[in-house]
Amino acid sequence: MKAVVNTTPLISLACVGRLDLLQRFFGGIIVPEAVYQEIKAKPGYAYVEIDQPWIEIRAIEGRVYKQFLLSQLDSGEAETILLAQEIQADFVVIDENRGYRVARQVGLPVVRTLSLLLRAKEKGYVVQIKPILEEMITRGRWYSPAVCQAILSEAGEI
Repeated sequence: MKAVVNTTPLISLACVGRLDLLQRFFGGIIVPEAVYQEIKAKPGYAYVEIDQPWIEIRAIEGRVYKQFLLSQLDSGEAETILLAQEIQADFVVIDENRGYRVARQVGLPVVRTLSLLLRAKEKGYVVQIKPILEEMITRGRWYSPAVCQAILSEAGEI
């Protein structure tokens, strides 16, 4: 199964020590060069964890299209969407609203980090989502209160 992952999901899962969930779901993941460079720009969450044998860093081919997408998205989001299209990915993991919308508009099967946490609970990879979500927020990740409530409600944790 081919999954292309953007920066925010990598950082969000790494900050709570759960990057392993991506490996459990997808076996391995593919990260565009721009995403890798964003993470390696300065030490922080995912800085070390991204250098795993099950994480492949790959360049995009469609540089012309990237310039077009950069009018709407940052470099990492643009490359995530382009690479997913180029390799016909089974999944794209992207959290930012604009990137998520563009990925859906071009027909990509896109999921967000919190959706993965729901699936992880369903599969028994995690017992509860709430402590993970709270730790993400404590470590600087931001999710709207409405989104948090919806996810926790769907997980049966409120």
